[in-house]
Amino acid sequence: MTFDTIINAIAVYAIPVLFAIALHEAAHGYAARHFGDSTAADAGRLTLNPFHHIDPFGTVLLPLMLSLIPGVVPFGYAKPVPVDFSRLNNPRKDMALVALAGPMANFAMGLGWMIISVVAVAAGSTSALLADMVQAGIWSNAAMFVFNLFPVPPLDGGRIMTSLLPPRLAHKFASLERYSMFIIFGIIALMQFGLLQGFLGASMKFVVLHLFVPLVYPLNILLN
Repeated sequence: MTFDTIINAIAVYAIPVLFAIALHEAAHGYAARHFGDSTAADAGRLTLNPFHHIDPFGTVLLPLMLSLIPGVVPFGYAKPVPVDFSRLNNPRKDMALVALAGPMANFAMGLGWMIISVVAVAAGSTSALLADMVQAGIWSNAAMFVFNLFPVPPLDGGRIMTSLLPPRLAHKFASLERYSMFIIFGIIALMQFGLLQGFLGASMKFVVLHLFVPLVYPLNILLN
């Protein structure tokens, strides 16, 4: 690991990862407000400004460390946007929709980076930095989309699962959230040892190759 490697990783991943995380958290807040809970808005967290969502470890150090590991797509997390599920119009149903808003924001942003890629190629761009940044945006958002849908607390997929389970099981399942940090580091460790890497990688490729690429195909044909 050299200083130049670190600087290059920061230059390539800083903008895509920061905005992927910011939009993810803001989407939770906007969805919560739509369904009746203004907690995030009252706390000043209903913003697309990434600096309002930065967590020193999850937003800065974790993605940077992962970017230096060969074969691992960097991702991270921000300070969670506060949501009071009891204030939602229909807590059980709306909790799933609020949780799903974050990953869907990453899906939309990954698709946006794919559109930028098509436009850049059509415009004849030769910028290596832009090409690397676009690829970072596509794959980091695909990673966040897939990773956050894992059906375990405290990930969004865990909250979606909680809303789908019968009340008694939902309560027990949601109680796992007290072990959030252990679960997150456990998942990262499993990825590091290759036990989840294949599944995550295959899921990301499916999102990019079978969803993003077909969706931008008409634009690709139009411009190229």
